[in-house]
Amino acid sequence: MSATKRRCAWAESDPLLQAYHDEEWGVPDFDSRSLWETLMLEGFQAGLAWIIVLRKRDAFRKAFRNFDPKVVAHFGEKEIAKMLEDPGIIRSRAKIEATIGGARAYLEMKAGGIEFSDFAWQFVEGRPSQNSGPVPATTPLAATVSKELKRRGFKFVGPTIVYAWMQAVGMVNDHAGDCFRRKVCARAGRD
Repeated sequence: MSATKRRCAWAESDPLLQAYHDEEWGVPDFDSRSLWETLMLEGFQAGLAWIIVLRKRDAFRKAFRNFDPKVVAHFGEKEIAKMLEDPGIIRSRAKIEATIGGARAYLEMKAGGIEFSDFAWQFVEGRPSQNSGPVPATTPLAATVSKELKRRGFKFVGPTIVYAWMQAVGMVNDHAGDCFRRKVCARAGRD
């Protein structure tokens, strides 16, 4: 990276964080399955640093069968027990069960004619919200989205987790004003 390009400060300390920041974070994601995967991973982050989840993301994808909701929704005690023994992931029964429940909630929405992408992006009218100023830990909008996700059966989707998810999937552009990714993500949108 050229010395003239600046990143958000949180991404400067680790090469994995830099790559995540430069290639993924804040890029609008309109794929329902991918949005669901990211929401589930944000739930695993609760109480931990995001770098831990990033380092374990490949193992999570293996354990959760590429986050295929149709497969994950059928997980039972056998799969839970196996994951609780897997040092490659964050071994929290509550978070594992929340992901299985999240797969079921995702599929219930789909069966009801609601695409997860449409559901998510309706809250920002289909366009990334451009935040300027200090980056909050949460917002009233994140609280609204959190409440609706919980109503639909999702867990580990409190307002702070939801806001981190909204940032990650580009619903909110929280790249710093001097970050080289800010303008790129601001211009990104649904094709």
